[in-house]
Amino acid sequence: MSRHILVAGLLVLFGPPLWAEECSVDIEANDRIAFNVHAIEVSRSCQEFTVNLQHTGTLEKTLMGHNWVLARARDQQAVATAGLVGGLAHSFTRPGDARVLAATAVIGGGESTSVTFPVSLLEAGQQYLFFCSFPGHTPLMRGTLRLVD
Repeated sequence: MSRHILVAGLLVLFGPPLWAEECSVDIEANDRIAFNVHAIEVSRSCQEFTVNLQHTGTLEKTLMGHNWVLARARDQQAVATAGLVGGLAHSFTRPGDARVLAATAVIGGGESTSVTFPVSLLEAGQQYLFFCSFPGHTPLMRGTLRLVD
């Protein structure tokens, strides 16, 4: 019995810390124009952060496509508007738009995608919004992202 306690103790001491930060998030989007996550907290202890987006609906991307775009709150509307110029070919983001901090491709029903970005892009005290930039989706598909710790 004491041998099992010793092994368990060693696993706690030398295993991965239980307090390790999660440096990714899984988000679902659907045919009802909604994300299942509305707030994301990113630990400054993460070097990179990954967003995994899954479209749980059935409609193709030309009809009900979704993406995940990150921008400063003050830039969000301008980024969404500029994305119309990029069109579907550029996942409704304007090519070269420096206000886009991270973005996935537009996906349709049953598809998934991800984006990884350096946490060093985020500034303490800054307000960030994530949203879907597919035309007409931004007001309904948005949430906050903030740097914590």
